[in-house]
Amino acid sequence: MRYLLTILCLILIWGCRKVEVTPTPTPKVEDIFSVKETSITNGDPLKFTLKSEGVYTLTLFDSVGQQVVTRERIIGKIGENSLKLYTKSLPVRYLYLSLEDENSVQIGKTLLIIN
Repeated sequence: MRYLLTILCLILIWGCRKVEVTPTPTPKVEDIFSVKETSITNGDPLKFTLKSEGVYTLTLFDSVGQQVVTRERIIGKIGENSLKLYTKSLPVRYLYLSLEDENSVQIGKTLLIIN
């Protein structure tokens, strides 16, 4: 009986040990406009691919009221472009990001979820 109790205690102790779980980081999106929505934090880079050089307009607007929060003109280059988005001063958590070319033709649009 004592032998059985010892084995049960050892099994109980072994079963209660802490299991190491390493969190896997969420993969960053290569092209921000290739997905419908993405989660970002302050200072995250926004990467997008352009087919031609030129002046482009990036617009952040509220997902509910559709009011423009900020608009910026950038000089885009062919290939991958990257900008950092600082979110601490943004008033809302869900924003649409829109990219338009010189002729106001929308190239891409995605929903940003601010963490």
